[in-house]
Amino acid sequence: MLKGKKTTRTPQGPKSVKSELRYQKRAAVVEAVQRGEAPRDVARVFNVPLNTVYDWLARYRQGGWDALRDRQRSGRPRKVDGTVMKWLYEAITMGNPQQFKFEFCLWTLKIVKDLLKKTFSIELSKSSLSRLLGQLGLSPQRPIFKAASQDPQAVEKYLKERYPEIRARARKMGAEIFFLDEAAFRSDHHSGTTWGPIGETPELKEHRGRFGYNAISAVSARGKMYFQTFTGKMDTSGFIAFLKKLRSDVGKPVIVITDRASYHKAKKATEYITSTQGEVGLELLPARSPELNPDEQVWNRAKERLGRMIIQNKDHMKNALQRVLRSLQRNAKLIKSFFQLNDTRYALI
Repeated sequence: MLKGKKTTRTPQGPKSVKSELRYQKRAAVVEAVQRGEAPRDVARVFNVPLNTVYDWLARYRQGGWDALRDRQRSGRPRKVDGTVMKWLYEAITMGNPQQFKFEFCLWTLKIVKDLLKKTFSIELSKSSLSRLLGQLGLSPQRPIFKAASQDPQAVEKYLKERYPEIRARARKMGAEIFFLDEAAFRSDHHSGTTWGPIGETPELKEHRGRFGYNAISAVSARGKMYFQTFTGKMDTSGFIAFLKKLRSDVGKPVIVITDRASYHKAKKATEYITSTQGEVGLELLPARSPELNPDEQVWNRAKERLGRMIIQNKDHMKNALQRVLRSLQRNAKLIKSFFQLNDTRYALI
């Protein structure tokens, strides 16, 4: 059902009831797209061809609400017509700039501007282009990185059965639940927004850089965070060492929930967990489900901050990364907020 805040528009005296009804329908279609409804869904609900939706959007862009009325329209031809708007919307929502041979993976105004010029020989200012994208129901957003081949049944079982069991066990043992993850920080990491449909966060594949530094961290719903930075790849020995230190620093039993990396499931890791006699527990998230791990937000925040810095060399990156992670560690309120997202609220205390 299409709904949302109604945009204010000023009618200009309808010539007839039928004419006014046509105007109201066109205006309603434009309003629906502008508040973030997908044009294809709007076309289906209002029973009009998809191309007509884009034509009405182009008319509105050219002359505002009055341009949607039944009357002789004159003036210079529209620079951006319905065909261009349809092509642009689909290009942005169905892929990323790399499909058009751009190296950068985010839809920036500059890239969209260059693409319009290259494809249609249309030149728009950034402010005009920003208004155009807004009229298409698009907005600049922070992308998330999400796997495409997730098993919905496994996720549902984890949320409805497995995690409630883990929480009950933690309460019985007096243990604290931590979510753990590792991340790589690269020298050419991009920090920024990319244009996409309102209410639909874009999903992108991670990319690798020229040099970098790695980190492992664990967070709890109580606002606690522990971390360690390192070079090279994480392995079973490094994972076990972090678990030992985590148990020591927390001062009570811990249950660690993490992804299904091979060293998390290795025989030595299992043997260590067994040897602790319940002092350290280990649980695995459903495959390809990073959004269920609140610790992912640590990396999102850290990469966002590092992405704004000019990293000169590997030592500089190490120092900058540690400063950023310490800053996050001291902000218990922020850590708690990582458990209040739509996909992580299940892990609230």
